[in-house]
Amino acid sequence: MRPLRLVLVTRRFWPLVGGAENTMADLAAELSSRGCRVTVLTAKWDRRWPPEVVYREFPVVRLPAAPRDGWSTLRYLRAVGRWLRRHLDEYDLVYVCGLKHEAYAAVKAVGTRRPVVLRAERAGRLGDCLWQIEAPCGRRIKQRSMRARAFVARTPGIQRELVAAGYPRDRIIHLPDGVPIPPLRDWERKEAAREAVAAANLSLRAPQWAPVALYAGELSEPRGVGDLLDAWEPVVRRWPNARLWLAGAGPFHAGLAGRIESRNLSGRAVLTGLFDTIDELLAAADVFVLPSREGSAQRGLLEAMAAGLPIVATDLSDHLEFVTDREHALIVPRGAVSAISAAITRLFSDSELPQQLGSAARRRAVERFSLARMADAHLQLWEGLVDFPGPVVVSGRFSEWFKKGTGSELNTGKQPDKRL
Repeated sequence: MRPLRLVLVTRRFWPLVGGAENTMADLAAELSSRGCRVTVLTAKWDRRWPPEVVYREFPVVRLPAAPRDGWSTLRYLRAVGRWLRRHLDEYDLVYVCGLKHEAYAAVKAVGTRRPVVLRAERAGRLGDCLWQIEAPCGRRIKQRSMRARAFVARTPGIQRELVAAGYPRDRIIHLPDGVPIPPLRDWERKEAAREAVAAANLSLRAPQWAPVALYAGELSEPRGVGDLLDAWEPVVRRWPNARLWLAGAGPFHAGLAGRIESRNLSGRAVLTGLFDTIDELLAAADVFVLPSREGSAQRGLLEAMAAGLPIVATDLSDHLEFVTDREHALIVPRGAVSAISAAITRLFSDSELPQQLGSAARRRAVERFSLARMADAHLQLWEGLVDFPGPVVVSGRFSEWFKKGTGSELNTGKQPDKRL
């Protein structure tokens, strides 16, 4: 059987880091380890970067120019289309991150000669569907995107937005993201992780007995990091040696830095900057906090679950897809500073609850949201599209397969692919 040949198109990729970037890198590496021939097509954001590299044993092609403005975006899209046309005989399927410019370029360049699958990345104010309404040429991009063979929605909220926007319901597939499952946390691993992060950043030095809370994601007001900082003040009054690590970057960085200094929280609330991965931060922390008012750092949530870390999260629907209150996490209302503070305090002071929540969250991640499971689901979809070039109809059973491992929902009018 010939290995599946895949092109993953994503605007941002390593060495740039973030939830989407890391998810695509992990998925590409997992697929490559299974024998798939994966090529990542991305933008060349720095002129000093080589146009081609091998990253985690798969090739990455960087195309000029970085899409920073209208003209450079047009040049970049032409380069994407040109590459896909020239290498048409070298791949079986194209998987595009986002329903924006790259989606238009890929569908136009490939047409019906190869399956093109589009992955919607976000919902809400920053989502793909609203962007197609408000952006210049957005409606034209939407019309072209509609011709893709299938659409992957990471969350039920994204899936609902795609349906409401008029995308064909029978070609929309809800496939949750997955993350690698790290080794079990224990005291020795936590001690080693604290030493490692302190060596990388002296401001992260913390005694082994000091409680540490971690946030990882975009530093912006919709993500609730201001609420978290407000909630942290009562915590440090009770635990003066406690640490809050805010890992990430974003428009609220300078504002947070000013608030940390003005409230005399320097050293007890730390802006860590960006890390390629947050594995060591998760292993070193005691609690993971996700205070989002809007939008969700879903990858951080999944990674915290996989690490077995007790979690405090707001009651966003995108969070409740993964965790249940008092079973896998403590759920608090959005914007409720006192509730966030109380939940952190409860986890710092309870000797049994953190272990119970962390263990349950890890089991759920292993069973439903592992990287291996994500790859299984994508391969089942893609192989069906490649093997059966006719119309594809996606029924509601695919999400059930992903959750329970039962059945296949790919209906092409022929017998489903049995190879997985």
